[in-house]
Amino acid sequence: MTSNPHRLSDAEIQAFIDNKTKPLGALGQIETLAAQLARFRNTLTPRIETCDLVIFAADHGIAREGVSAFPPEVTQQMVLNFLAGGAAANVFARSQNVSVHVVDAGVGGEALMMPGLISRRVGAGTQSSLHGPAMTEAQLQYALAAGAEIVAQTPADALAFGEMGIGNTASASLVAHKLSGLALDDLVGRGTGVDDAGLARKKAILAQAAARTAPLLFADQALMEYAGFEMAMMAGAMQAAAEDGRIVLVDGFIATASAAAALARAPHIRPALVFCHRSQEAGHRALLEWLGADPLLELDMRLGEGTGALLAWPLVKAASAMLCDMASFDSAGVSQG
Repeated sequence: MTSNPHRLSDAEIQAFIDNKTKPLGALGQIETLAAQLARFRNTLTPRIETCDLVIFAADHGIAREGVSAFPPEVTQQMVLNFLAGGAAANVFARSQNVSVHVVDAGVGGEALMMPGLISRRVGAGTQSSLHGPAMTEAQLQYALAAGAEIVAQTPADALAFGEMGIGNTASASLVAHKLSGLALDDLVGRGTGVDDAGLARKKAILAQAAARTAPLLFADQALMEYAGFEMAMMAGAMQAAAEDGRIVLVDGFIATASAAAALARAPHIRPALVFCHRSQEAGHRALLEWLGADPLLELDMRLGEGTGALLAWPLVKAASAMLCDMASFDSAGVSQG
């Protein structure tokens, strides 16, 4: 990407958008998104045409404590489904010609040896954060570096990041709690669909796990104590992608918790992050509000896998095309009111 020594001002960007052939502000949130793209890329014509989806998969020790409605084996089964092209993320990606990359960051059981699977396996799932740190410092650093390495091998203009891991809403709640200081009760939801008794149990277990450490933790501490390997790898990938000038499409609750950790590690990456949707998970809504993020979509989704990011991708392309290809009043010979 060519370096431009002049930093565009917000006034320059807004004047460029306002001179397009439309009433002032008529494209609403697309104009806000377009301004973000121009500001991040430091050009009035940021051409953003390609997107890849990277799905990180790993298992969580906290799942053994009964915080999920599904057994841990589902993580591996869903990885096979991704590789076979049968998941919602695959279907959405195909509809938009988005390539899908599936990463084994630490799925339980024996290591999978499957065509098309990217193995950056940290271990066969994390330890239970109820009893101690989910991972070691060395495992965390490996995961962060692996995320950056995967980004370096994925040249798309924008990167959507998805995840799969039974128990990962529990881990995301704990990471978000330790980074934000928000009440844990406000961050814990039903995840894969636990009933009322299951939700009460989940909250009680996570409260015990949270009590092990200080109320607030630095990003790497929060990840090491409570995250899944896929969350740590995603945080490293998000930071690397943003620092490489790529747009980062932030999906649901788990992805947003990973983004919060990436932001805590590197606050300067915020302009690269496009928050794509507001999910049904109560914790996602609370975390987005704490981050001051205004997502593009609200579709009552709570799946993960990068599905919300994929649905927002056409809006990002449209915002880029508006800047690059839409006529101005001058070029079109259209009179302004």
